[in-house]
Amino acid sequence: MTEVFGATYSRAYDALYGDKNYVQECDLIQRFFENHRGDERIDDVLDLGCGTGGHALVLAERGWRVVGVDRSEEMLTQARTKALGAGLAAPPEWVCGDIRDIHLGKTFDAAIMMFAVLGYQLRNEDVLATLTTMRRHLRAGGLAVLDFWYGPGVLHERPARRTKEVPTAEGRWRRVASSDLDVRRHRCTVHYELEHVCGSGVRERAAESHDMRFFFPLELQLLLQLGDLTLVELAAFPETDKRPDQTCWNAIAVARAGGDVAPGTRTAEDLVPPDSTRRTIE
Repeated sequence: MTEVFGATYSRAYDALYGDKNYVQECDLIQRFFENHRGDERIDDVLDLGCGTGGHALVLAERGWRVVGVDRSEEMLTQARTKALGAGLAAPPEWVCGDIRDIHLGKTFDAAIMMFAVLGYQLRNEDVLATLTTMRRHLRAGGLAVLDFWYGPGVLHERPARRTKEVPTAEGRWRRVASSDLDVRRHRCTVHYELEHVCGSGVRERAAESHDMRFFFPLELQLLLQLGDLTLVELAAFPETDKRPDQTCWNAIAVARAGGDVAPGTRTAEDLVPPDSTRRTIE
């Protein structure tokens, strides 16, 4: 795994993703909780790869006890600052650690892993270690919610070079992103060139390459099962009222802790539409 989210990128993170609607995404997470919790209460939530706390803070404001884990101390510094400013009665607990092997010594009613955090786990061993961490921290029957890059969409809607500029009090952040696609290994490497432009000059500059893995439905279902998690819902993201197809780069999965598939449980094949591009070979 490459080192990502250094000091400069962490400082720019909230500005660059200021258009990300964390409230709406937490509405969706809450709906998944309500749809799949059954008779069980959900009181506490583990946020793996919490970043600067965008989801964790919204969930804590809604009354859940939240623990956020991230490997970047710079990102957690931003999260702590935001939590202080939010004036929450019960702010999240922030823990610095690697989500592949962290042990918190307690279990939760639900766990989330948002903003394609699973995609930063490149090898099968890393994916399984991360899902094992998620399962280890869930009570029996607990819920897991995670979004990810959807393989059919990535291959259909190929990545393109993009430039993004956002204003700051001193000037603006400018980020240029270009990508290399490795279809065989299910990876997309995104190269970021980041500048903080102030006046007529550049105050700081950074470059990072983020290796991201994308997933296919049956592959994800199998990886979840190996991690003792059963897939119970798969949807496009954030348009969760439809199933993912080749026009979707992002999808979201809901899984339940406990690997035994109950009678009548749908499989990933049931949760995605048939390939509309498939043709009969005569």
